[in-house]
Amino acid sequence: MKSLKQYWVAEALERSLGSPFTPENPLSFQHTATLDEQEVFPEAEIKGLYDWGLQHYYIPTDCGGKFTSFEEFVAFVRVLSRRDLNTAIAFTTMFWSFLTWMAGTETQKQQLARFMKDDYGTMCLAYSEREHGSDLVGGSLVGEKVPGGYRLTGEKWPINRATRSGITFVLARTDKAGGNRGLSLFMLDKRALDPTSFGNNPKIKTHGIRGADMSGIYFEDCFVPDEMLLGKEGQGLELALKGFQITRALCAAFSQGSADTCLRTTLNFALNRQLYGKTVWDMPHPRRVLVNGFLDILACDCVNIAAARGFHVAPRQFSVWSAVDKYFVPVTLEKMQQDISVVLGARFYMRDEHDYGVFQKMLRDSSIISVFDGSSVVNLHSLILQRRQLAKARSRRKPKDLVALQARLRNSFDLTTELPAFAPSQLDLIARGTDDVSQGLESALATLEALGKPLDIDANVLDCLKQQYQQFLQVLDEQDEAIADGAFEHGHDQSFESFEEAKGYCYIHAAAACLHMWLHNRSQLGDFFAQGKWLVLCADRLLAQLTPEQPAIPLAYYETVAEELLRLHRADKMLSIVPFQLASRTNSVSASAPIKSPAPILQV
Repeated sequence: MKSLKQYWVAEALERSLGSPFTPENPLSFQHTATLDEQEVFPEAEIKGLYDWGLQHYYIPTDCGGKFTSFEEFVAFVRVLSRRDLNTAIAFTTMFWSFLTWMAGTETQKQQLARFMKDDYGTMCLAYSEREHGSDLVGGSLVGEKVPGGYRLTGEKWPINRATRSGITFVLARTDKAGGNRGLSLFMLDKRALDPTSFGNNPKIKTHGIRGADMSGIYFEDCFVPDEMLLGKEGQGLELALKGFQITRALCAAFSQGSADTCLRTTLNFALNRQLYGKTVWDMPHPRRVLVNGFLDILACDCVNIAAARGFHVAPRQFSVWSAVDKYFVPVTLEKMQQDISVVLGARFYMRDEHDYGVFQKMLRDSSIISVFDGSSVVNLHSLILQRRQLAKARSRRKPKDLVALQARLRNSFDLTTELPAFAPSQLDLIARGTDDVSQGLESALATLEALGKPLDIDANVLDCLKQQYQQFLQVLDEQDEAIADGAFEHGHDQSFESFEEAKGYCYIHAAAACLHMWLHNRSQLGDFFAQGKWLVLCADRLLAQLTPEQPAIPLAYYETVAEELLRLHRADKMLSIVPFQLASRTNSVSASAPIKSPAPILQV
């Protein structure tokens, strides 16, 4: 397997933190379980990550930081998330800084960069309201224009890190008439505001991420100077929606880290638990359940890694890509964690009996991810509004468009190609009928047909893949035809059936992403990946969501995947299509020692 430099930071962070299974290490499962029981905010743990310098990787290089790509970003977020979602989410609220990198003035960008680098500063997003939820246009917090600035009055709730953040991004109604152009976005530096004109609500008790700083923020005739307006007046909703395109895809990395830990700790149990004269792992049913969980992780990898790269390659399409990613990955992995819980039996329900109760904690903590930054329903609704245009555009595509599409797909999926710099100005509110991943399914199938029978690919694997992807293409054709010819549903009153169709589109997009990833990386991600048996099984699981009839799959393929799962687990590798090295269980770091900078490791 080729070394991929975009994963070096994740590996460096891993080595510095040490194994989470070792109690004395920073962010160990034992330590974070104690914080969770006490509902304590991880203050020292957050500071340790700042001291390591992780905040620099949230700041673009042209603003003095070290952010280079979203693929690198989601890898180290997975490293944090596999240890403790409470800490990972609390630290990663810094990704709201992308609102400023996207729309801020040069002065605002430099101000925020200094705040993050020098002041251990973090931020929160104040969009939702107690009475309006995700209806951003209906928000009632008012920003009244006055000489030199605005006066804010109203409340935002619930807000993560509302109390502890130094920078607050606030969406306010600046036009009494309201509407899509009636909202503006402000980057508030609390240090520059009159402390008597704003305050925070009490901490909210939550089901998971119990130590989270979850509360609200209110303003009472709070003067905000003009220089805190982000973008132009009336541009707030547009910026908010474009910001969601970024953060929705990044949220999926939280789910990936959680899923890795849940599968890993369940495998620990299965390998060591003796029943009826054998281990649980030796029993066919629990082994298949765990293999299916691993397959779900691999499919989600293909979707989210491609999305992370796609930000750089096809940003104009992200109203579609991010909606699919944010729906498919958290929902799939949340269900996966529920499914594998049966292998733990009663220990699933115990908070400290196996691996410090990390499975039960991860399951509770991860249940919020599908709600973050637009719930699953919100993301499906976004797809519904664009599906008609996607269906019609696919039928009108010209040959020259296909050449450009294939070039973009290669750059998005070939993990060895250099990515262009992220251009946030190219994000668009609608994809205008373009989704390279699903619309590239026909050309990917043609490539599959042209492979013939190379010596390194089993003929049965190729035959299965051809049958499966012909079925995916048929389902996509049928869905496109029905949507293109049907009546378009406006507003928020779409039918139940349209939501089901949107779910189906997510499964097709995910299946296409798996195929594109395999076709573009067969020579560089190792023998297991190249053989493609995992791909057949992933496609089978996705196809089962769309049609009751699937091609027969050789059962031996499951054993191949089981062997790979076991190999990665024993080698302390990330359970992923890119199984980068994790900290060994013998790697112990003093909890009182500072987390070391990555620089020495990256220079090797």
